[in-house]
Amino acid sequence: MSKTSGSSYGWVVVAVGALMTCVAFGSMLSLAVFLQPISEAMGWSRSGVSAAATIDFLAMGLAAFFWGALSDRYGTRIVVLSGTMLLGAGLIGASQATSLWQFQFAFGVLIGISAGSFYAPMVAAASAWIEHRRSLAVALVSAGMGVSPMTVAPFASWLIANYDWRTAMLVIGTVALALLIPASFLVRPPPAAAASADAGGTDAPAGQWTVAQALRTPQFITLALAHFACCAAHSGPIFHLVSYAVVCGIAPLTAVTVYSLAGFSGLGGRLVLGVLADRFGGKHVLVGGLFVQALAIATYLAVGQLGEFYALSVVFGLAYGGVMPLYAVLVREYFGVRIMGSVFGAVSAFASLGMALGPLAGGWVFDTFHAYNWLYVGSFAIGLAAVAVALSFPSARRPQQPSLDLERAAA
Repeated sequence: MSKTSGSSYGWVVVAVGALMTCVAFGSMLSLAVFLQPISEAMGWSRSGVSAAATIDFLAMGLAAFFWGALSDRYGTRIVVLSGTMLLGAGLIGASQATSLWQFQFAFGVLIGISAGSFYAPMVAAASAWIEHRRSLAVALVSAGMGVSPMTVAPFASWLIANYDWRTAMLVIGTVALALLIPASFLVRPPPAAAASADAGGTDAPAGQWTVAQALRTPQFITLALAHFACCAAHSGPIFHLVSYAVVCGIAPLTAVTVYSLAGFSGLGGRLVLGVLADRFGGKHVLVGGLFVQALAIATYLAVGQLGEFYALSVVFGLAYGGVMPLYAVLVREYFGVRIMGSVFGAVSAFASLGMALGPLAGGWVFDTFHAYNWLYVGSFAIGLAAVAVALSFPSARRPQQPSLDLERAAA
């Protein structure tokens, strides 16, 4: 396969990745639409139904590393195909649940595990295919998550309004299988020449990294902690944004538009910061994006009018959405493509834990203080911590492999 044709097909892989992240994460996050209908129809508590969302993030985080390792070893296609089958089984199984624990297992455990199979493996695949516009390619795969609230959630809402929650979830599960099974077969390994060049070219470290070596490096620890702090900082403000706007006097239906605008801006942020990272480098853009995110979180304490909420949500969305793909870019630059699935999967596991903490912390703050002020203060502090960690990233593209230093010393 020529370099030109390989690069062209790489954008097909990018498009498939965007579709997969849209369908998978959209299905998982659609629980917000199903929450009230399920609670009313089944008599289950809202906290019990909502617990499936926390289980989703925890299961996704725990599974992300293993899916990434499997994609490195056996290829991306079999991983995303397996994840697709789990996603369909989770949605269809949840639609037939007759008890809360059955629903939590199907929607929480199965869908959470399946969601971890798409993002890190497809980001790694896209990064391996695209060489010169790599940050943009990764951003486009990630953009699928930004599109999902504008596609899957409205579709679910329409189905519920015209049928019932069981039919709606069954249809979404069937559509997910119909879309993602054929898409899985479009995922191909990158050209052998490109892969070998990346593994042994001039920008690669002498010798080969093992996953165990990579996970012990300060570079991995720095990336994992930065991603954890980044997600812990913005997950609470995002999840509780509608409630906070209502507390500030915004009408509930209008408050939803504030949340939607932040999500739409996040989609634009992925593209804008991806282009900037190709031009100025992932580390510099990441640090700047994290700093803007922290300032935006703090600024929510000073807003109260609808126009102010709209303006700030644009800035906040651009920042938190834009920084998300940059961790994958840095993993690729530091550790290469051969073990990228494993390493980025491990980094993503820390991010999922951060995402799981924010909503719980925000709920506790409001229940305790009957206000959200301390949520935004705490999130601002964590956001600044993420900036500090990101600033400690090494300047070199790749870290020095420890075992090579020992070999040279012995020689």
